[in-house]
Amino acid sequence: MKYKRIQPKKIYEQVADSIIDMIKSGSLQPGDKLDSVEKLAANFEVGRSAIREALSGLRSMGLIEMRQGEGTYVKTFDAKRFTLPVSTAFLMKRQDVQELYKVRKILEAGAARLAAENYEEADLLEMERALVVMEHAKGNEALAEQADTEFHLAIAKATHINLLNHLMGSVAELMSETIRETRQILLYTEDRADILFQEHQRIFAAIKDRRADQAEEAMYDHLEKVEAIVFKHL
Repeated sequence: MKYKRIQPKKIYEQVADSIIDMIKSGSLQPGDKLDSVEKLAANFEVGRSAIREALSGLRSMGLIEMRQGEGTYVKTFDAKRFTLPVSTAFLMKRQDVQELYKVRKILEAGAARLAAENYEEADLLEMERALVVMEHAKGNEALAEQADTEFHLAIAKATHINLLNHLMGSVAELMSETIRETRQILLYTEDRADILFQEHQRIFAAIKDRRADQAEEAMYDHLEKVEAIVFKHL
């Protein structure tokens, strides 16, 4: 029998693990400010580059936020919902984001088709609520982004397939930080917000009318367009 060799963790992963443990234990609370990179490096007895990589990963996981001119702060965190390994947060390079979009197109285009076939009235209401927020969220990028995400997750929920719903949640969590920053720059200018809203309306209309083929096509086209815009600036 052959055994897979155990690879030692990299220094930045160990640093990230340590900070995560502090958050889980309550030693670091939401809103707490982390020490500077220099002080963290001294305390952990590692190089500053390892600290920066660890913080970058924790930021991608949504555990911390970096405020311009203020420092790095712990975000609101629910330990029960946290399942991603530290190494996952370091995947967000160009090739990995591209692969994630491929996964999204496979999952979400199929989800749109199944939602059109399986939705209940309560599912439509969730999608409609998200669309209303998107329509009136001009100038509030955070609110628009949240509504966008909720719309896509509502579609997955409308399939009434628990595993698909769970997979969608995992993909959204994995890509959220990198895509959030990119969309705030690119997609929520006034003109682009209107186009995005129209694309979501098209998806919703096809689902509501139970036009499964058109729902699948509309979702795939939407993700293709977003991907093309994102990769112009990555």
